[in-house]
Amino acid sequence: MTTAHAATGRTVTTNVPARLDRLPWSRWHWTIVIGLGTVWILDGLEVTVVGNIASRLSEPDSGLPITSGQVTGIAAALYVAGACVGALFWGRLTDIWGRKKLFMITLAVYLAATALTAVSFDTWWFLLFRFLTGFGIGGEYAAINSAIDELIPAQYRGRVDLMINGSFWLGAVGGSLLSIVALNTDIFAADVGWRLTFALGAVLALVILLVRRHVPESPRWLMIHGRDGEAERIVSSIEQRVEEEKGERLPPAEGEITIHQRRSVTFLEIGRTVFSDYRKRAILGFALFIGQAFLYNAITFGFGAILTTFFDVPSGNTGYYFAVIAIGNFCGPLLLGKLFDTVGRRVMISSTYLLSGLLLFVTAWLFDHGSLGAGTLTACWCAVLFFASAGASSAYLTVSEVFPMETRAMSIAFFYAIGTAAGGISGPLLFADLTGTGQVGDTVLAFQIGAGLMCAAGLVAALLAVNAERRSLEDVAKPLTAAATKARDARQRKRDSRTAST
Repeated sequence: MTTAHAATGRTVTTNVPARLDRLPWSRWHWTIVIGLGTVWILDGLEVTVVGNIASRLSEPDSGLPITSGQVTGIAAALYVAGACVGALFWGRLTDIWGRKKLFMITLAVYLAATALTAVSFDTWWFLLFRFLTGFGIGGEYAAINSAIDELIPAQYRGRVDLMINGSFWLGAVGGSLLSIVALNTDIFAADVGWRLTFALGAVLALVILLVRRHVPESPRWLMIHGRDGEAERIVSSIEQRVEEEKGERLPPAEGEITIHQRRSVTFLEIGRTVFSDYRKRAILGFALFIGQAFLYNAITFGFGAILTTFFDVPSGNTGYYFAVIAIGNFCGPLLLGKLFDTVGRRVMISSTYLLSGLLLFVTAWLFDHGSLGAGTLTACWCAVLFFASAGASSAYLTVSEVFPMETRAMSIAFFYAIGTAAGGISGPLLFADLTGTGQVGDTVLAFQIGAGLMCAAGLVAALLAVNAERRSLEDVAKPLTAAATKARDARQRKRDSRTAST
């Protein structure tokens, strides 16, 4: 690594990104996946549990004076609002303070808020800490996706990112089954079971927090922020561990990048970069997030009402059906993830969006003609969500890798907030009215809206998706601090020549 001085700070030429990208998969990478990725399980657990225990919370002997509508309406909206605000607030700090500091802080916020939700004694307390729980989770999305993409080698980045984002649905399965146990008054008293579900979330968060202590700061972030010595030590330590595990020397890293180190990037620079310099990629991000947000609300919002209204499924049994479609959701990213690194981003993103949209159109047609029962509708949802979940996870992958390093966390936060707001606020307002009427035609229309937006996003991806597979992040989007090495050297040679002639 070479260093020079510039008017705006130190200028450093480094091969740190290339050294990280050429690493083979190792136990150290699994530590990263477990330490950072498991928070999505907590998010899935949170969202599912609250929806499924709403009826118990509203009962007189629950120990909490709250109605079912307040749980699924106000509390759900506050959780979503907290996630949106948290993503934007913590996302900015993630780019300034670093990935590790923020993924420790945001998980601690989640842990405390969830634990305090478990001891709710009044409605206002429950609502406040639902907001703060979302506030912590929202920050996790920005900090974690940034760290994962910057630590995982380029050839594995797609499949790992998809698998981690898809693990939300493992939490959903756990939340569905946990709620069945929590609602069983033969096991827990009515005012105890629901509290234990939140307490369990806090315990899991504490375990993850302990594991995360061993996850290092992103060397890429350190290099840009003037801490290149620390970055070198971290990468050297990782290389040593990998070589000891594999029993052989690593091949030399190929490729260097020269950067002008700086402490922060202004909001104006972020806005200009994302919406002017990378306008097409911003359009792609909007399309992917809005499409998946509305599809998921078209299917999953009020799914229990659809099953009970049209197929007479007892309300206490809807958790089993949700567990089945949640498994389908997780299998999509798990089984298709590798193809995003081999077949490629453009083909896989566009095809998963289009296939899920077309399958939902077919499901809507079958539902409209009375050809489906509770089991066959669930099977159709599994097929739709198998592809949709891979597509939705690829939306997070896309916005985390197609914008420059200095804007990464803020870009993730912004698109996450937009998608979450659309899906978690405007989506329920639209689909609750449609699926709540009890009319087949209205539910069909809800399905068709979600399917249409998903197909539209798939077409946008076919045109605008970036072929980022197996490419370094610096190659996909050059850091704002990157220097044009050849041009700089040429200018330096001219200055040296003028100095020598005088």
